[in-house]
Amino acid sequence: MLSRVAASLYWLSRYVERSDGILRMLKINYASSQDTVQEFTWEPVIRIFSGRGEETEKLGNDSRAVIRHMVTGKNNPNSILNIITLARENARGVQEHITKDLWQCLNEYYHTVKDGKIDNALRRDDPISVLDILIKQVMLYYGTVEITMERGEGRSYMNIGKYLERGIQSVDILDTKFGSIDDNPDLLMDTTYWKHLLQSLGGYEIYLKTYREGFEAENVLEQVVLNNDFPRSVIYSVNHIQLYFERLKNDSNMDNYRELSFYIGRLQSHIKYSSVKTIKDEGLHLFLTQIRSQLFGIGDALNNHYFANS
Repeated sequence: MLSRVAASLYWLSRYVERSDGILRMLKINYASSQDTVQEFTWEPVIRIFSGRGEETEKLGNDSRAVIRHMVTGKNNPNSILNIITLARENARGVQEHITKDLWQCLNEYYHTVKDGKIDNALRRDDPISVLDILIKQVMLYYGTVEITMERGEGRSYMNIGKYLERGIQSVDILDTKFGSIDDNPDLLMDTTYWKHLLQSLGGYEIYLKTYREGFEAENVLEQVVLNNDFPRSVIYSVNHIQLYFERLKNDSNMDNYRELSFYIGRLQSHIKYSSVKTIKDEGLHLFLTQIRSQLFGIGDALNNHYFANS
């Protein structure tokens, strides 16, 4: 497969996964802003998905303004509108390598978020209903990929992109949420805080089935980092990066394969042989910073060795 094609499929998948994470985080945080009894702030969401700047500072805690900035903001490079535009551009260049159904699905997602009715609805209607419409578009995309895409190189690159993006998101969300506890220790005992964190990652129901003793920070940490059965845990993402990278192995690129395989294996071992205790002893922020750095290192290595510095 041409490096240009591989890169387009990889980034197409990363962008769609990023949009999913943003939409779910916005939905849960908007609900939290409506029913929380504590002082609510959008700052963690903006920090994770948009970054700080003059424009974001002007948003303050205006929930509708923040959501519009994150969904339809033309001046926000990481808005849903802009990243799905990039996803569609990548898909357009490799239409012969994806199914017609997938192209139509992604095209529908693009036109849905681009429609002015979405922005108007975010101004006047219930934002959660609007976010649900877009989340369903993502779910339709994932279902279409699953049932129509050939199990070949292209799908492997798409899955590597998806799980790399997912792993980075889980690390960033965990680091930000646990970091907030340093500034407000009372959050440590706030069950609503942990509930919203888990809901933003789609892990609330799994947590209730796994841990019977209620919400505890150590259990949340264990699930989001170390639980092999939680689809948005860091170890689950890294295991699947390794799984799909193995499928790219061939005799023509063994040197590049060995180098990248080493990076992935090192990260996998780092997480696999960690425990909540060793993570706490090392320092959670330091641990997550190292994991994030290694995930970005894998992305850089893919770019250098497989995508021809695309």
